[in-house]
This record gives sequence, structure tokens and C-alpha cells, in this order.
Amino acid sequence: MQEILDELRSALQTVWNRRWVALAVAWVVCILGWLAVAFIPNSYESRARIYVELEDVLSEQLDISGDGQQAITKVRQTLISAVNLERVVSDTKLGEKVMTDAEMQSAVQGLTENIVVKSEQDNLFEITATIGKSSLSDAENAALARDVVQNLIDIFRESNIAGNRGDVADTIAFLDQQLEDRKVELEAAEQRRLNFEAQHPDLIGGSGTVTGRLQGMRTEMRGIDADIAAAQSALAAINGQIASTPRTIMTANSGGARGALMQAQSQLAAMRARGLTDSHPDIQAIQRQISALRDQAASEPSGAGGSPNPAYTSLQSIRAERQANVQALQARKAALQSDISALIAAQADEPAVAAEANRISRDYEVLKDKYDELLKDREEMRLRGQVETERSAFQFEVIDPPTTPRNPAAPNRPLLLLGVLIAGFGAGAGVAFVMGQIKSSFTTADKLERTLDLPVIGTISRSMTKAMRRHEKLRLKQFLAGVGGLAGICLLLLVVEIVQVGSVA
Repeated sequence: MQEILDELRSALQTVWNRRWVALAVAWVVCILGWLAVAFIPNSYESRARIYVELEDVLSEQLDISGDGQQAITKVRQTLISAVNLERVVSDTKLGEKVMTDAEMQSAVQGLTENIVVKSEQDNLFEITATIGKSSLSDAENAALARDVVQNLIDIFRESNIAGNRGDVADTIAFLDQQLEDRKVELEAAEQRRLNFEAQHPDLIGGSGTVTGRLQGMRTEMRGIDADIAAAQSALAAINGQIASTPRTIMTANSGGARGALMQAQSQLAAMRARGLTDSHPDIQAIQRQISALRDQAASEPSGAGGSPNPAYTSLQSIRAERQANVQALQARKAALQSDISALIAAQADEPAVAAEANRISRDYEVLKDKYDELLKDREEMRLRGQVETERSAFQFEVIDPPTTPRNPAAPNRPLLLLGVLIAGFGAGAGVAFVMGQIKSSFTTADKLERTLDLPVIGTISRSMTKAMRRHEKLRLKQFLAGVGGLAGICLLLLVVEIVQVGSVA
């Protein structure tokens, strides 16, 4: 620690012995440094905050709203795009001396480095422009910074609100042109299809459609077969019922031998009910009458003397209806078989025609689908345009408008002035110390002893007269005056800077 203190004391002694050299270097460095600081133009910073609302209830309800995150990205990218900055340069003082494309590109590049767009939230942006042109005064730089921010806001509002509507109109015009072209192609394809179908009605819709029709016919054929089987079963059932049902029915009032026989049998039953036995003469008489009537009834033809059976008549009408149903189903089956045979024959006999039918049908369907899709897109875009015309989904609001800055944002001139003063003193001390190290001399006895590794017996002091002491005091005063002069100049520059800054705008 003692060695460090000795070295420090030796360094201070070396600098003090060459203090005039250090003071001269400090003056030179400070003067040059202050001149350099004076030539640095003040940069003025203007800020503005804008709010961009991207959500719209009507657009979301109509399902025509875009991607909000994509729109936010668009805000960041387009706000300081080269096209917008070129317009800013042209509309402000930055473009007064811009004559060539190279100068314009240089101005845009410089402006890009001095503009910052920061997103505080998803839809809240802060625009900061820093302007410091050496050819302009402080007031002009401050006004120019405000004008740059204001022009950016105006251009952004114009391009994203009015521009969006223009884009919608251009898109609708493009879709109308595409629809007209597709309409002509679709009409030509439809005419080709109609002409082909007029010549080959069996191949309407192409072989794919014919195959579908064949499958449908076969399915229908299977259904008809099932219906025919059910109808024939029902007809057989009704035929069985008819075979077991008599055409006529016999009653006591019926005429002929059978009717008389039934009356006699009724009388016999009534007599027995009264308690008469077979030995009773009336019973025996009625029995002989019944025997005779049986012989007569047996000799009569079937159905003679009976009444028509209504059940038999009803069954006959049901059978006629079911026979007609069976015949109709069989006729439908024969027609389907004929159509199926004709379609199969058309496919087998004319494969090239079937392929042409496929191509015509496919081209027509593709064109029709594309036309329908374009028509839907056109209507959606037209609806979007109407929504944006009546109430734009892009709401733009300036929260904090740009103002003219009163204080420069850069450079920090007071700090630079003080830094130059400190640097000047440091440079002077450094030069003096280096000069002392170059010369082979020793400022203290301890340093001489450490360097030569020999004991130092003593030192000889310098004897000064009164005149020399007065001269040394004068020189000290002059040195302190030189140091104070540097500090005074620095203080004066600080005062001038404060007054100058306060008088801006």
C-alpha cells in the first residue's frame, strides 16, 4: 500500500512539475472539444399516440371481418414504409433540396433511422420522430419533427381508410370481369352439352351419370321384384279365400227343394222342442216329408234356389284389384329392363361417344362450380364494401397529437460540455505524466532508492530568494487563473445553452 501511495505521489509530482504543459494541453483539448460540441445540431423529438380499433360487431356478424393480428402487423409495416416516407419527405422541408432519386433514397434512409414505431398494446401505437438537421435552426428542427409525425398520421389514415374502400372497389371490378369471362365460357359449354344431348339422349350427363342411372334402375328393379312377389302372394291368398267361399247361401225363405227341406227341418226341431217323440204321428209325417225333400234337393242343380253370397262378391273385387296391381308391376319391370338394356347397349356400342359425354359433362360442371364460387366471392366483397362505406371496420383515433418540442432530445449538451472540461484536464495531466516518464529524472528520493537499489543518504533543498518566491506566487496565480478560465468558460457555455434552449419555439 505504501508503494502505491509513493507511486501516486510521484505521479502527482511529475504532473505538477510540468503543470504548464498540462494546462496548455487542457486548453487546446477543451477549446477543440467545445467547438465540436457547438457544431453538433440539436435533435428535437416529437411523439404521438394513435389507437387503431380493428373489431367491428357488424363485420363479425356478417362473417366478413379479417384477421385482427394480420391487420396489426400491417399497421407496423406500412406506417414507416418507403412509399409513405417518400411522401413525408416531399411534403416537408426535408424535400426542399432533394432533386434526384439518389438524394431521395438517402433522405428516406435517414428518416427511417430517426422514426420509431412502438406498440404499447395490441392496438395502441406510439410514433416518435427525431430531427436534427445542421442546416436548420432549433425552432425549425422542432417544427419539422412535429410535421413529420403529423404527415405520417395523415398518410396512414388516408391509405388505410380511403385506401381500403378503393381496394374493395378494384376487387369488385376484377371479380365482375372474371365473372363475365366465366359466363361466356359457361354458356359455350352449356350449348355444347345441349347439342350433344340432343344427338345422344341416352348419354345425358356422361357415362358417370349413365352409370348412376343404371344403378338407380337396378335398385328400382329390385324393389319392383319385391313388390311383384308381395302382390302375387296376396293374389294367391285371395284366390284361396274365394275357392273356400260359396257363391250363394241357403235360407228358409229360399225357393226350391232345398228351401222346403230347410223349412221341414225347422218344423221337426220345433216339434221335438215341444216334447214330441219319434213315435208321434206328426213327427213321423214330417220325417217322411224330409226324406222326400232330400231326394228332390239332391237332384236339383248346385246353386239353384239360393241367395247370392255378398262375401264372395267382395272377394271377387279384391282379386280383380290385385290382379291389376300384379300386371302393372310386371309392365313397369319390363319397361325398366328395356331401358337398362338400351343404356348398356349404348355404352358398349359407342365408347368414344361415352368418353365425349364424360368430357363435356366434366367441363360443364367445373365451369359451373367456378362461376358459382366467383359469384359468391363477388357478393361477399360487395357486402364488405357497403359495410366499410357506411361504417368502416377500421377505426382510427389520435390519442396524443404531435406537439412542437421545446427542449432538445439530443445531444445532452451540458453533460458534453462538462465531459470536455474533464477530458481536457485529464489529457493535460496525461501528457505531463508521459513527458515525465520519458525523461530520466526522479521526483522523490524514495523512487531513486527503489530504482537504483542503493541507500539515499539525503536530499538537497532548493534555496529561494524573495524575488523568486514572489515570482513563484505570481506563476501560481497565473496557473490558477488559467484553470479558473477554463472552468469559467465552461460555466458560461452552460448558461448560454440553458438560455438558448429556453428560447426555442
